[in-house]
Amino acid sequence: MNSKHKKTLESVFRNPVLSNILWAEIEGLLVALGAELSEGSGSRLRVKLNGVRAVFHRPHPRKTTDKGAVNSLRRFLENAGVRYDRI
Repeated sequence: MNSKHKKTLESVFRNPVLSNILWAEIEGLLVALGAELSEGSGSRLRVKLNGVRAVFHRPHPRKTTDKGAVNSLRRFLENAGVRYDRI
């Protein structure tokens, strides 16, 4: 994981929750963590990491995520065993 991925991970776990994280950076972080990504219908993205599965919707027309999506991503990462303080 490079420094850009670490910065994105820090942004995901930051309090208060940020709403300006670029979705492309989140996808890059997921790939760097070893997640399997597959396309769903529409803007859906299926993600599997450490045996945990989730479906996320890519934001559109904006390129940044909202706070609800960041919270969902944070819960997914925690369930998959990823914590910012461990990186």
